[in-house]
Amino acid sequence: MTTQRLGLIMHGVTGRMGMNQHLIRSIVAIRQQGGVTLSNGDKVLPDPILIGRNAEKIEALARAHGIERWGTDLDAALANKEDTVFFDAGTTQMRPTLLAKAIRAGKHVYCEKPIATNLNEAVEIARLAEKSGLKHGAVQDKLFLPGLRKLDMLRRAGFFGKMLSVRIEFGYWVFEGDLQPIQRPSWNYRAEDGGGMILDMMCHWRYVLDNMFGEVRSISCLGTTHIPQRWDEAGKPYACTADDAAYATAELTGHNGEPVVAQLNMSWATRVRRDDLVTFHVDGTHGSAVAGLSDCRAQSRVNTPRPVWNPDVKQTMPFFDQWQEVPDTETYDNGFKIQWEHFIRHVVENEPYRYTLPDGAKGVQLVEAALQSWRERRWVDVPALQI
Repeated sequence: MTTQRLGLIMHGVTGRMGMNQHLIRSIVAIRQQGGVTLSNGDKVLPDPILIGRNAEKIEALARAHGIERWGTDLDAALANKEDTVFFDAGTTQMRPTLLAKAIRAGKHVYCEKPIATNLNEAVEIARLAEKSGLKHGAVQDKLFLPGLRKLDMLRRAGFFGKMLSVRIEFGYWVFEGDLQPIQRPSWNYRAEDGGGMILDMMCHWRYVLDNMFGEVRSISCLGTTHIPQRWDEAGKPYACTADDAAYATAELTGHNGEPVVAQLNMSWATRVRRDDLVTFHVDGTHGSAVAGLSDCRAQSRVNTPRPVWNPDVKQTMPFFDQWQEVPDTETYDNGFKIQWEHFIRHVVENEPYRYTLPDGAKGVQLVEAALQSWRERRWVDVPALQI
């Protein structure tokens, strides 16, 4: 067994997502386990260089996690031929430009989503990546959540029979900042800074729906800004210019060709009374299931209870207790880390990989369709995307 080095440029990892999920829980964790194992038993050890604008912050981050290389000069990092992969978790507005620069420098690219703020830029960067012959990928982390993996196992086993519908409920209350400190960055609520619920979450729902339930064919969406004023990190009030909630219905073509209806509710202005911060409720002729981030509960056709509607009598049926938990049949690693390992094997030994930049562009396509639906107050078709 041998261990080979993989030079990795990591940009934008001082932010919450980039630091916690991609740096600490993925790359640092992979390094601590001795690397990524290839099909022949060899190992690949990522050797990252952290690149950011704030030298003090990036140096402290590198030192805290045993990373020797860091810097503020992205062009110099891209010029180093010993580093062959570029990763970006910075601002969405800058992402297409940074990816294009990295591709032209001959780097394989991997990035957070959305891959762009508009479809034209998303398609352009996806086409550039496809023509380059380089490896490329977009993060689609929710597919690797334990709850969704259990839900997908039910689907592949035929548990649902004919799938009828899926309902996604997502969100929680994000504090405004006056009474309690904010727990999400203020830029999320400013459209001019790339904020907005639809831009943020429709990219997620596209890959979840397409991969697990059926290809999105059309959408009807209503966005809104429920909270018009919030307070930023410095405690100063600002006007919210981005949508903080959206309510959508989508038509899918299921994997068996049958239609599936999807309802998508997402809000930063809701209080949670469900199993998790996000739940995926699937109904089928032979059974139903509800998955959260980690758990999944199912109810089969033969175990479905017979409730009685009587508004004059208090309901005594324990609905939450009538579902059977899908057990943990394996050890579930961090979803971001799993996808990083897939991408590294894709780069090093050409392991098949489907979560590419064209798939990322499909997420932006659904964003634009949802925004158009909201703006024009109508259903919008989502045609096959040509890259």
